Amino acid sequence: MATVAANPAAAAAAAAAAAAAAVAVAEDREPQRGELPGLDNQWRQIENGENGRERPLRAGESWFLVEKHWYKQWEAYVQGGDQDSGTFPGCINNAPLFEDETNWRLKEGLVEGEDYVLLPAAAWHYLVSWYGLENGQPPIERKVIELSNIRKVEVYPVELLLVRHNDLRTSHAVQFSNTDSVGLVLRTARERFLVEPQEDTRLWAKNSEGSLDRLYDTHLTVFDSALETGQLIIMETRKKDGTWPSAQLHVMNKKISEDEDFRGQPGICGLTNLGNTCFMNSALQCLSNVPQLTEYFLNNCYLEELNFRNPLGMKGEIAEAYADLVKQAWSGHHRSIVPHVFKNKVGHFASQFLGYQQHDSQELLSFLLDGLHEDLNRVKKKEYVELCDAAGRPDQEVAQEAWQNHKRRNDSVIVDTFHGLFKSTLVCPDCGNVSVTFDPFCYLSVPLPISHKRVLEVFFIPMDPRRKPEQHRLVVPKKGKISDLCVALSKHTGISPERMMVADVFSHRFYKLYQLEEPLSSILDRDDIFVYEVSGRIEAIEGSREDIVVPVYLRERTPARDYNNSYYGLMLFGHPLLVSVPRDRFTWEGLYNVLMYRLSRYVTKPSSDDEDDGDEKEDDEEDKDDVPGPSTGGSLREPESEQPGPSSGVTNRCPFLLDNCLGTSQWPPRRRRKQLFTLQTVNSNGTSDRTTSPEEVHAQPYIAIDWEPEMKKRYYDEVEAEGYVKHDCVGYVMKKAPVRLQECIELFTTVETLEKENPWYCPSCKQHQLATKKLDLWMLPEILIIHLKRFSYTKFSREKLDTLVEFPIRDLDFSEFVIKPQNESNPELYKYDLIAVSNHYGGMRDGHYTTFACNKDSGQWHYFDDNSVSPVNENQIESKAAYVLFYQRQDVARRLLSPDGSPGAPASPACSSPPSSEFMDVN
Repeated sequence: MATVAANPAAAAAAAAAAAAAAVAVAEDREPQRGELPGLDNQWRQIENGENGRERPLRAGESWFLVEKHWYKQWEAYVQGGDQDSGTFPGCINNAPLFEDETNWRLKEGLVEGEDYVLLPAAAWHYLVSWYGLENGQPPIERKVIELSNIRKVEVYPVELLLVRHNDLRTSHAVQFSNTDSVGLVLRTARERFLVEPQEDTRLWAKNSEGSLDRLYDTHLTVFDSALETGQLIIMETRKKDGTWPSAQLHVMNKKISEDEDFRGQPGICGLTNLGNTCFMNSALQCLSNVPQLTEYFLNNCYLEELNFRNPLGMKGEIAEAYADLVKQAWSGHHRSIVPHVFKNKVGHFASQFLGYQQHDSQELLSFLLDGLHEDLNRVKKKEYVELCDAAGRPDQEVAQEAWQNHKRRNDSVIVDTFHGLFKSTLVCPDCGNVSVTFDPFCYLSVPLPISHKRVLEVFFIPMDPRRKPEQHRLVVPKKGKISDLCVALSKHTGISPERMMVADVFSHRFYKLYQLEEPLSSILDRDDIFVYEVSGRIEAIEGSREDIVVPVYLRERTPARDYNNSYYGLMLFGHPLLVSVPRDRFTWEGLYNVLMYRLSRYVTKPSSDDEDDGDEKEDDEEDKDDVPGPSTGGSLREPESEQPGPSSGVTNRCPFLLDNCLGTSQWPPRRRRKQLFTLQTVNSNGTSDRTTSPEEVHAQPYIAIDWEPEMKKRYYDEVEAEGYVKHDCVGYVMKKAPVRLQECIELFTTVETLEKENPWYCPSCKQHQLATKKLDLWMLPEILIIHLKRFSYTKFSREKLDTLVEFPIRDLDFSEFVIKPQNESNPELYKYDLIAVSNHYGGMRDGHYTTFACNKDSGQWHYFDDNSVSPVNENQIESKAAYVLFYQRQDVARRLLSPDGSPGAPASPACSSPPSSEFMDVN
């Protein structure tokens, strides 16, 4: 055990004191104050030592709880500096933390920092050896655990109630860590119940519905198995005849309601938001309102089809967790339920859903449908199936072969309910080879017609200093260039596009200066775009008579200094400028005057009172300090070609006019006007560290206007400098016409050319080709899920399309889209009615998911917003928020109706209903 003494003598004294205190504790008496280490040593060892309470947590180690008031008393004692003080804390007393002094169970709801403090083992043992522990009290030892890469002291372990299958009334309450394995739970149960080594045992967990779940994998942790405090764990012992007495446990499969008085409509049940889990709640509510799937679970059909050995599945755990949710939601005994167990299961099998980040309801839905399918796959051993191209064969033959091959590997209630068949046609642009395949699908992801225009907000900075900057809202082509932005702005301002320069301004500096040929897609919606009116160009050409455009930053000296009190920092502020300077005025004096003119709207010129007279000698001397040249200190005599400025290491050479760039003659002696600021050449970041490397010398120098705080306060009007006006176009909102769902489906089936990143290998010409591709609908499922692709991703931008998609509640007719020869005698095979909608409100980075769903029993639509549920009218369902649509085929709806034709329980509660004719008759 390490000590933290200031020197060896102090360490020896501390050790002796600790030993004396330990003797007192051993003799069951309170240690005397003289037997304790020095107060400073105590403080260092408990608080700041290598083993003190400030040390980081390490998984698996022990920490101890100490009652907060006692610890505060100890702190006051040791910090008071008087070992004989009346604040002596006495023995450690944790009594306020216990519910009783018989079982020594911790009180519920204790909070670290308010009720207790945590100490590592070494610090705890120090305190016990010095002060002792109140007689009879056990130490409150807890382990450090690591869950989802987060370490914490597990103050409240999981307390499980262990019982035997043949004696359910006698339970043993045992605490386990979340990181303990189910195997440890089993071993502990065997020890408690004195099971003979040769006897086989296994565990069952009683869930919230009162039914029993097998704990199959003993390597899983308590946390991963979703075991909770108070949960009943039943140990079953194999009978002598080799069978298990599991049948005796069915008596427990009766639901115990938390609120026995509540009786509601089955299915009208909210889901608690666990923290950004509205996406999950929305997907679950949609799926829960698919009639045939819900009946499948309510009738326990899934129990016979759980596939625990499917390597692609999740050992039946996702199916069981979903079944548990469905049974609770449709029991009619809950207003809302907490999907905590289901959330843990999803996170366990799909790490992307771990934690509490916002996700996409469609992505969760895709994972859940695939997980349910594999957990319930009736195919126990998947055979290899070779995919075959059509090779000129009739579509009906190829489609039937593709569907049969799919069913040989995939046969579940999910396939029966949600799977359909595409026809995919690829055509090689070189040899004309045509490839036809038929592929299954679980949902349609249909694109929305996208506008070819976008709206950009920019600030226009005119050259006339009397005019304020103008905010403009421009409609530009999405695939346009920077020059298109300038043309659009020119129509508002009357300024020629050739006199404009476009810049991205960030943190008071130029983040990027755009070239006219660059794509507009490189501008993000969140960028601050400034367009400057200029009369020249940045890239100076020798011999040209054009003005020179100079980037200018504003900086203010800050009072912060370094340790030597010798350096004042410079802080950027305001908006940078692009200033056009005539070549004949490109001297420091000329540049200063040009900048004074450009800043004249918000920079006040010194009055005559600010000027002073002096003789020529004084002027000559003082001009050294007042000419605003490129120096860190703000003073400069006349710069010479390639002559570095004093102290800054900055070259004064101008790359575009070489020796004549910033003046070659001294300012003549005259009546001197007070200089408001100094000028400094800087790099593009606005710092004064331009090097003399060839790349820097020939690069565009930036100019910084450096202000002293007092001068800035006196002459610079910040309010006026930040002022701007809004052009009339700012109020413009680009109207988005609504589109029909049928248009989205048409777009989905339109011929497209493959992207360069995803070419197709043509078996005929033996090359990867950018083939044309067309998808057609061949066979539709009982439940058709349509995903509206509202989220658009490009290299430079991400956006959500809030276009209103008009979709029918009833009679969505797919007959015009299905290319398979149709059964004209049964039009219901191609008509669908809406049963659920997953909605998304908000933008890309934030948002909220809700659900509209039609109850299968009552036919009433409801709005599900996490744990809130309310009835709605059908005219409220269609909105810009609609994201995923669930449609039920009309022949299926008719089959599920009660005999009198009204909504109600299915006419046949059988678990395995025969597939519809749409699936059987692929010929």
